[in-house]
Amino acid sequence: MMNRDVIGRFVAMAVIAICALPLAAQQKVRIIQTNSAGDNVHIIDPATNKVVGVIEGIEVGHGAGTSPDGTRIYVSDEAMSTLDFVDAKTLKVIKQVPLSGHPNNMAVGKDGKRVYVGVDVIDTATMKNVKTIPTKGTIHNAYVTPDGKYVVAGSIAGQTINVIDAKTEEPAWTLDMDLGVRPMTFNWNADGSTKWIFAQLSGFNGFAVVDFATRKEIQRIKNPDLPPGKATVPEGSDPSHGMAVTANGKTLVVCSRLNNHLYFYSLPDLKALGGAELGGKGAGWVTLTPDGKTAYVANPVTNDVSVVDVEAMKEVARIPVGFVPKRNVTGMLQY
Repeated sequence: MMNRDVIGRFVAMAVIAICALPLAAQQKVRIIQTNSAGDNVHIIDPATNKVVGVIEGIEVGHGAGTSPDGTRIYVSDEAMSTLDFVDAKTLKVIKQVPLSGHPNNMAVGKDGKRVYVGVDVIDTATMKNVKTIPTKGTIHNAYVTPDGKYVVAGSIAGQTINVIDAKTEEPAWTLDMDLGVRPMTFNWNADGSTKWIFAQLSGFNGFAVVDFATRKEIQRIKNPDLPPGKATVPEGSDPSHGMAVTANGKTLVVCSRLNNHLYFYSLPDLKALGGAELGGKGAGWVTLTPDGKTAYVANPVTNDVSVVDVEAMKEVARIPVGFVPKRNVTGMLQY
């Protein structure tokens, strides 16, 4: 027979396991959509393609992100020049952290300890702005590389890509471009290190490819021309604004506001696979579900979000949101 101590340990372990199950079950995928001409942020359930929550009181929200544990949402607040901390359960703003300048997009570090905004470094434990990293030109968008080792920040005014060591929080290297640097994304090597930076550029309907190891631009790709009879969309973001790589690393998706399409390129050969024509207009940003099967494209002209089946390369739904939706992000939120 087991003694009481052994039985007690088994019971304790079972209780811990049972208690842990509801927490895991409460982690749910959500699309967080900011609205750049409104005072709210919409939360979309990708299982139903319905708005299931609204964060109120953030005027001119720009970028968004989530904490790894799903308890917080972060929004860069253009009206207040702050990074706003939002409780994921109540959807209430709990803290506004002053920034050193006007924010655009933002990125959360892999371990969740830091948030990077243009490029101020926000400590998420103390909820304080602890450092401003020097860059060549004011920063439009900041990103964290897939391995979490670097912060990559693009400057429109400086026409630069600024790479920062996330461990030391000091500049690592800078690449000068011939046009302003707008949205970026990455693919990766077999060991998880960054292979290429894909960078969209001011006034260009396409993107540049930068080799991370050699620190050089190796290719520039123009999005396909529209077929005869199709009209371009003059309003909205830059000609090509918003891109992402699927979780399996095999497909790059690229917004074209000018063509009102989401285009698809195979990786690593960068062959054009086709595109999804969008019912909404403006194509200002894109985020993917964790499985890479569905893309959500923000349409600032029509105030909605296009839902695109990646494999079929087809728009399957449109979701009404707030005024002039631009940035969006996918996160796991705790309910």
